[in-house]
Amino acid sequence: MYDILILGCGYLGLRLARHYQEQGLSVAGVVRSQTGIERLSQAGIPALRHDLAAADPFPRALAGTRVFHLIPPPDTGREDIHTRQLIAAFAQAGQPRRLVYLSTTGVYGDCQGAWIDEDWPTRPVHDRSVRRLDAEERLRRWSQEQGSELVILRVAGIYGPGRLPLERLRQGIPLIRVEESPYSNRIHVDDLVTVCMAAMERAPNGAIYNVSDGHPTSMTEYFLAIADAAGLPHPPLISMAEAPAQLSAAMMSYLSESRRLSNRRLREELGIELRYPTLAEGLAQALGLETQADGGMA
Repeated sequence: MYDILILGCGYLGLRLARHYQEQGLSVAGVVRSQTGIERLSQAGIPALRHDLAAADPFPRALAGTRVFHLIPPPDTGREDIHTRQLIAAFAQAGQPRRLVYLSTTGVYGDCQGAWIDEDWPTRPVHDRSVRRLDAEERLRRWSQEQGSELVILRVAGIYGPGRLPLERLRQGIPLIRVEESPYSNRIHVDDLVTVCMAAMERAPNGAIYNVSDGHPTSMTEYFLAIADAAGLPHPPLISMAEAPAQLSAAMMSYLSESRRLSNRRLREELGIELRYPTLAEGLAQALGLETQADGGMA
């Protein structure tokens, strides 16, 4: 039996697994495709294949394990069928001792730029966030019924090496004028790994944490900061009224919400000290590694 199972072991999970291996713990990643198996195997991480959508029996006993649930909901609907199937799999494979679920700050909906903490009411606007809240509620019921421990992390936008909108900037896709742009929040992937491990080790059962660096900016300022750090030209700036004709429906949905996240509980209750507390520090690291990966070419 593995000490840690990471369900949906992709961009974040791979880094999380490596940190546990460095601590001498046995860890395995669970993915749904053969490509995912090969990616983890190349990184030296034991891999299991399981597709929640197929409702197949889980390939490993889970009783008493510690589990990270990083599997996103389906792309459509208002329920997270994947989490429903996962809870059903627990009944067959055994109940985990503790589960850390990565949700989204989108469950708060549009807060009109207000500073919010974990006590802010959840009012998701878009179906993708409704599905996340559905997962949270299902997992809370499961935890109460089975006695397994649960921690929920409501995570802001994740950035880091290989996770920057450089191609979008190169294409010159317009941005909303700064004065009209909503607030956005973010967290560097390495800091998110630290938070995940702390949540697994010492968060109180039932705890919920906002995960961000605590320094929100407008969405446009975020893109412009990346452009400046990467030496790319600024895209054209347009008004919000012009946006529907020039931006994707997905981008418009993100532009319809504005909030500023407090990470006080994260810092004070879990004792988290962020390695990249500001975007400038995080971008320097992320772009430095991107340059190395490109063979030294900017």
